[in-house]
Amino acid sequence: MATKIPVTVITGFLGSGKTSLIRHLLQNNQGRRIAVLVNEFGELGIDGELLQSCQICPEDSESENNIFELTNGCLCCTVQEEFYPTMQQLLKRRDSIDCIVIETSGLALPKPLVKAFRWQEIRNGATVDAVITVVDCAAVATGTFASDLEAIAAQRQADDSLEHETPLQELFEDQLACADLVVLNKTDLIDAETLAQVEELIKKELPRVVKIVESDQGRLDPSILLGLQAAVEDDLDSRPSHHDTEEEHDHDEEITSTHVILDRAFDPEQLQQQLQTLVNQQEIYRIKGFVAVPNKPMRLVMQGVGTRFDKFYDRPWQPEEPRQTRLVFIGRDLKFSEIKSQLVALLS
Repeated sequence: MATKIPVTVITGFLGSGKTSLIRHLLQNNQGRRIAVLVNEFGELGIDGELLQSCQICPEDSESENNIFELTNGCLCCTVQEEFYPTMQQLLKRRDSIDCIVIETSGLALPKPLVKAFRWQEIRNGATVDAVITVVDCAAVATGTFASDLEAIAAQRQADDSLEHETPLQELFEDQLACADLVVLNKTDLIDAETLAQVEELIKKELPRVVKIVESDQGRLDPSILLGLQAAVEDDLDSRPSHHDTEEEHDHDEEITSTHVILDRAFDPEQLQQQLQTLVNQQEIYRIKGFVAVPNKPMRLVMQGVGTRFDKFYDRPWQPEEPRQTRLVFIGRDLKFSEIKSQLVALLS
């Protein structure tokens, strides 16, 4: 039998830096033929297109595309409908693929996805080499998933039975519990003392000893991420989940995704200020997308986690490509009309 294709699952909450990690991996693939499966939350895909622009994927129209994008649903809920047929396509091409990387939605549970690798049709051709959980250190430090770091540490020391968990925190903990490697990302945004506190908090959430590495914008050598040979599908019992006793799990139905497409260019700084205003007005967790900038031949990538934004130009606009501004918003109980009206007001 041919050797099984190793599959690396990249998980982590919204905005943790999963796409940046994979983009760097593709740009430094060291000759590996890597197929990527991207799962977006919402109908408008951004991450897959961002990976396409890494300039590693072949431009030859006769070459097979190695980036697959699944939108409008988390893989943990649509394994049979979305994931299975795509994996079947990839397994038919096993002779031309060295490994597969799956980027889950930031709201997805990794364990239901890994269970699919126990299915005979997939098990015979692929194995989960590792689950890698990416953590946004700055977000954890500011209390996105837990209250003040020192306060929660004091509470747990006083009473281990205390539970102060939200659905988002449970999701974060489930992503950590399934990990073979934890990447503490965006370390450039916090100081050494805060980083040590974040790492201590993460260690307390891990059910077993797991290697933890630090990263600035996902810049890690591929040898750290690939070749862990964990065979995760055979080791799920050591990865406890908040949802292990449930036959099915539900996402928070109030967390939704919406998007805005405008055939106009924006001044990046003015747009960022308006987006930060929107974040303060609504419970928006994540903003990402592409921006047309006046008199610029390059496409601007803009990404936000809370009120913290970063942006960079990824590639030139193509001649046949409409110079649109396309932004995706993920959050709780989003008010689309207010989001769009405030962005349109910038154009007047």
